[in-house]
Amino acid sequence: QQIRMQGAMRGQGVQTGRSTNRSSGPRSLGRSLVVKVVAKDYPTPDFSASETYVEAQTLSAKLRSAPRPVKPLRVVVIGAGLAGLSTAKYLTDAGHKPVVLEGRDVLGGKVAAWKDEDGDYYETGLHIFFGAYPNIQNLFKELGIENRLQWKEHAMIFARPDMPGEFSRFDFPELPAPWNGIVAILRNNQMLTWPEKIQFAIGLLPAIIFGQKYCEEQDELTVTQWMKKQGVPDRVNDEVFIAMAKALAFIDPGELSMTVVLTALNRFLQEQHGSKMAFLDGSPPERLCQPMVDHFSARGGELTLNSRLKEFVLNEDGTIKHLALTNGQTVEGDAYVSAMPVDVIKLLLPKPWAAMPYFKQLNGLEGVPVINIHIWFDRKLTTVDHLLFSRSPLLSVYADMSTTCKEYYDTERSMLEMVFAPAKEWIGRPDEEIIAATMKELERLFPTEIKADESLAKIRKFKVIKTPLSVYKSAAGREKFRPTQKTPIPNFYLAGDYTKQKYLASMEGAVFSGKLATEQIVQDVGAGQISTSAGSRQPAFAGVAVAVAGAASLAAGGASDLSL
Repeated sequence: QQIRMQGAMRGQGVQTGRSTNRSSGPRSLGRSLVVKVVAKDYPTPDFSASETYVEAQTLSAKLRSAPRPVKPLRVVVIGAGLAGLSTAKYLTDAGHKPVVLEGRDVLGGKVAAWKDEDGDYYETGLHIFFGAYPNIQNLFKELGIENRLQWKEHAMIFARPDMPGEFSRFDFPELPAPWNGIVAILRNNQMLTWPEKIQFAIGLLPAIIFGQKYCEEQDELTVTQWMKKQGVPDRVNDEVFIAMAKALAFIDPGELSMTVVLTALNRFLQEQHGSKMAFLDGSPPERLCQPMVDHFSARGGELTLNSRLKEFVLNEDGTIKHLALTNGQTVEGDAYVSAMPVDVIKLLLPKPWAAMPYFKQLNGLEGVPVINIHIWFDRKLTTVDHLLFSRSPLLSVYADMSTTCKEYYDTERSMLEMVFAPAKEWIGRPDEEIIAATMKELERLFPTEIKADESLAKIRKFKVIKTPLSVYKSAAGREKFRPTQKTPIPNFYLAGDYTKQKYLASMEGAVFSGKLATEQIVQDVGAGQISTSAGSRQPAFAGVAVAVAGAASLAAGGASDLSL
């Protein structure tokens, strides 16, 4: 049986996959019968001394303490991904009332997830929460859901292509930054030689000395160009940067802006807990997005699903009069925030706006294709309770979610979740072909347990989630095209990881952009640039606004039409 969810794909996933059992009769485990995987979560790190965490905390406090408006603004937020939900959450904190419109029947945008007919979740991506995500860490604390992050051992673990089934580890000791990172690198002698480490360190000196400013100035260079310029050996690229580039941005070092890599390294080296990783204990729509909805709904905000934008209807002065939806309804507000992916907003720009330099710059940005794969096996595999860098030509990172995540925990059978990247040459290929290629890669990673012909571990079912246009492509030279959250249109703002903020194309970037958009709205209200002139108009949604309270109805079932 094939399950295909048809739909447009701009910035969203298209799910396909086989969900029927592959074998009948009793399960035969053979030599894989005795498998013991040790799973252990670690305490939540103490971020209180982190400068970036304090900055994020301060911005949250600023929004909460903003002067209360005489009449709250009704702000229409288009998109219920992390950027849109973050915007709505902080708007209510600042005393305003968001109306969130989501084109699909599921929350999360690029972190959406669905349940299959067996009740198993499948997600648009393998989502990792770093300690270097200060706004996300603050968000979890503000929502009272810190315990939903499952922190793992402070390590980075890479597969070894030269020794199938073996791993090379960077273990970070409990030392202040940057010493914990330096010791982790010095103690690993499997991936880089001492001369290579020294040359790499010398190449990084400008970033260490001059900080983020230097990192941002390297945007015009690809990773490989920067390495050549700094005299870093090619083997550093082969051993470290290929895996890093694919994990950070789903593209190879020959395309990736060096700003992305340097920004990540800068955070990891400057923050003691920056490189620590956590898994969410369940699906993002249920365990992260729904608490955000509950937060702003309890304070007067609204959420409506299956509400897809058709067009912006403008006043004579070019400002937004109202939104027209594909279902024939109109939505009015005092201000509007687009939290849609960059590829979608480019398609929906009104003609009077499209010629403006601010909006024309968006043409320099586009989403990158991503494929996320879930494979459920008929047995438990020998694996590690952590994110693993595959260092394979086709796979970026992977994890056995039956070990790392409480929601998916299974002591008898493994479910591997993998990011297939770069995906450009594969996004249009059949699922069976993608799974066959993935199994060949897994045979190298699990040589004693997986064979491509399934003569060992057998596939029970799989899901292939294709997102042809995901986060913006962080290629060299793209930074100058990223827009600020404030637009030239007085009652229109942008939020999204592609907008100007220092955390680039990440979940942290999306959440931070929502806070920045809110901050700009609060400033404009204080300056008298936005008023509640729409206050006497019709309710934001004529009789159909629904504040969604139950997570179960959102998380169950896949969407049949995935365009926004």
